[in-house]
Amino acid sequence: AHLMKEQLRGFWHCESRALGQRFLDRWLSWVRRSGTPAFVRTANTLEQHQAGLLAYFDHRITSGPLEGLNNKIKTLKRQAYGFRDMDYFKLLLLNINDPLVTPKP
Repeated sequence: AHLMKEQLRGFWHCESRALGQRFLDRWLSWVRRSGTPAFVRTANTLEQHQAGLLAYFDHRITSGPLEGLNNKIKTLKRQAYGFRDMDYFKLLLLNINDPLVTPKP
């Protein structure tokens, strides 16, 4: 199971959409033949989202930085629970990438 998980990382290193498609098809086939229920469910999910996964090769953009920013905002909001000064909260959001403002995990 660990090998299957690690092999899937290779998908992001494919050089073209066609190679990504071939890699994904082979990986999905391998996982289904293994019969591991959790991985078969994962394979089904990946197959349903195959078009979106392959779109990565057209644009080479991920939502990683945006997700990181969303997590910072969520943490800041949690720490400000009950705080009533919305203007101050907006200032914190505008300076969220400042290490003096960003909450420590």
